[in-house]
Amino acid sequence: MSLKSANKTDTNVYTLELSIDADTFAKANDKAFNREKSKIQVPGFRKGKAPKAFIEKYYGEGVFYEDALDIAFPEVYSDAVKEAGIEPVDHPFDFDIKSIGKDGVELVCKVTVKPEVELGEYKGLKAEKDAVAVTDEEVDEALNRKLEENARIIPVEDRAVENGDIVTIDFEGFADGVAFDGGKAEGYELEIGSGQFIPGFEDQIIGHNIDEEFDVNVTFPEEYGEESLAGKPAVFKVKLHEIKYKELPEADDDFAKDVSEFDTIAEYKDDLKKSILDNKQKNADRAFENKILDMVADLVKAEIPDAMVERAIDDAANEFNYRLQMQGMNLDTYLQYTGMTMEAFRDSYRDKALKDVKIMLALEKIAELEGIEVTEDDLNAEYQKFADAYQMKIEDIKKAVSEDTVKGDIANRKAIDAVVSAAKVKKPAAKRTTKKKAAAETEAKPAEEEAKTEE
Repeated sequence: MSLKSANKTDTNVYTLELSIDADTFAKANDKAFNREKSKIQVPGFRKGKAPKAFIEKYYGEGVFYEDALDIAFPEVYSDAVKEAGIEPVDHPFDFDIKSIGKDGVELVCKVTVKPEVELGEYKGLKAEKDAVAVTDEEVDEALNRKLEENARIIPVEDRAVENGDIVTIDFEGFADGVAFDGGKAEGYELEIGSGQFIPGFEDQIIGHNIDEEFDVNVTFPEEYGEESLAGKPAVFKVKLHEIKYKELPEADDDFAKDVSEFDTIAEYKDDLKKSILDNKQKNADRAFENKILDMVADLVKAEIPDAMVERAIDDAANEFNYRLQMQGMNLDTYLQYTGMTMEAFRDSYRDKALKDVKIMLALEKIAELEGIEVTEDDLNAEYQKFADAYQMKIEDIKKAVSEDTVKGDIANRKAIDAVVSAAKVKKPAAKRTTKKKAAAETEAKPAEEEAKTEE
């Protein structure tokens, strides 16, 4: 038995008294020797060839004790935590090694655990929910995007650039007569009117012809990211290589047949409308759910360990860094560009991290109170989703993602469903009418009634 005692000695802190038996520690000591022996030099032996007994005699009996403890402790600690029935949220700390040697190890350490949570009434919460509707303009916009996606790109040879054209250009930018970093490109494709460049740049390309070389004069915005250029005038040397334009297909039945399963443009537009409505409904449902979860977070009564908040910040920072990497950047570069310190960056996530931790704790408590269970079918279905999404064998997914993690995610979703299904939609508060507006409406009513009478 590795756990000798487990006592709560502070809020969310347990003190564990652990032991590592002689046999376990001896095996860990041997592993430490085998791992380190190639690096050890003992007089009379080639490097890495000295027997363990000679090394211990030369450097001391405890030469491998520290490494052996590092090897043995994780499993012993894991077993002790399970036996104590606690959930650590951070690495153990305040180690006190009482004894260490051939007879084993006696040590004491502290560990921060999940807090005990009290939860207010989480059923019947009320929040406003956006009504959803789709306008004809939204359908037309969606249709136009589909037309754009299926447009033909046609080269232009006999005219100058017009708004909406796609041009291929070389350019180099100069400020105070000096070329600046990031201001040069060759064979750059630009849609005129897209607003990709500094205001005024694209407008000055209009009217020019293929093979023309010309200057574009602009002023960088005051809020431009690069401080050395913010608010400064600049000249771009531009050469125009190619002009193209988009030819959109006709929005007719033939187009509907080409891009969809429908025979008519009317049917296709109906389907677009349905798709837009579905997306809006999903967004409204998600927004409503988030409002309810925010309320649930406010119901949590617990002392949240700093370690849990810091870990939530770590997760947010890692996710943000991943998104940056997908764009060819990293967090360090982002911080340099924005002039933000790492401390300030982490602080910007602190409030959200605290709320996320509270929501997680609340959902776990709700799962407990509601007697939520995760069945084998639930587990297999979730693993299958992962396998389908990542196109991996389900066996490999099971190796990569622990069962406890998956079960926790499923239980949390069931808890969310329980809370949201019991929630109520609150009617939006009636807009207050000003006295002036109310008086105007009152005056208008007799006039309207008089007009109706005259008709």
